[in-house]
Amino acid sequence: MKISVKAPAKINLSLDVLHKRPDGYHEVEMIMTTVDLADRIELIDLEKDKIIVDVSEGFVPNDERNLAYQAAAKLKQKYNITRGVSIYISKKIPVAAGLAGGSSDAAATLRGLNKLWNLNLSLDELAQIGTEIGSDVAFCVYGGTALATGRGEIIKAIPSPPPCWVILAKPPIGVSTAEVYRRLDLNNVERRNVQEMVSAIESNNFKGICGSLHNVLEDVTFKLHPDVEHIKESMKRFGADGVLMSGSGPTVFGLVRKESRVHRIYNGLRGFCSDVYAVRLISKSNS
Repeated sequence: MKISVKAPAKINLSLDVLHKRPDGYHEVEMIMTTVDLADRIELIDLEKDKIIVDVSEGFVPNDERNLAYQAAAKLKQKYNITRGVSIYISKKIPVAAGLAGGSSDAAATLRGLNKLWNLNLSLDELAQIGTEIGSDVAFCVYGGTALATGRGEIIKAIPSPPPCWVILAKPPIGVSTAEVYRRLDLNNVERRNVQEMVSAIESNNFKGICGSLHNVLEDVTFKLHPDVEHIKESMKRFGADGVLMSGSGPTVFGLVRKESRVHRIYNGLRGFCSDVYAVRLISKSNS
């Protein structure tokens, strides 16, 4: 039996870091939403008790380091599954981009294996398992739009923003999330009340959403990688309504209401950035 599952990317409309926790993680407050740029996960049930991972991109690990592999291993361990699975990951989301590609692959694997192995687990149960794999996996299990707190694993669904285009641009660099958090000076960051963004979304106020975009990690990443700031400034100049770096970067996204502007921004960015995508917001969750 074979099952195919979409694993969409996420962007952060708002990202605040409150403090460092005793367990070494950072307490965060984020609003995340899914966009229509997705990997595709194909799962094939195996009688042999083994996990096989094959990835379309050669530089993505296909062993225990892969989050989809970890998702399958967690389910097998928790529910005494003696069958195996072949996992094929067709990558479309750039790797190490601040778009939760690996986390979304793990979440899609959890959802797909729940059907393939007839586990009948709820999304809440799958999300709980996801928290043991990575901070963004729980959100990716649900999809849609949500306020994420704790280390990112406490998820509260909120309405989706009004429909718009999203331009994504990733420079050809990798950003170490650990290094960005290590360099973050929590005594010297500009904070925004996340409720501003929640209120703008709930009232369908696109201008308010663009005005409330905020990411405390931007300044740290900009200092490490000036190319990222250059992309943000270029996207603004080309006419995006609101622009922000996603996660710890390096991907920058622009929200665009008018389709006529999309091509101009896309083409302008393609002049100096190879990884550029024009996609839409995904308005519904997986529930």
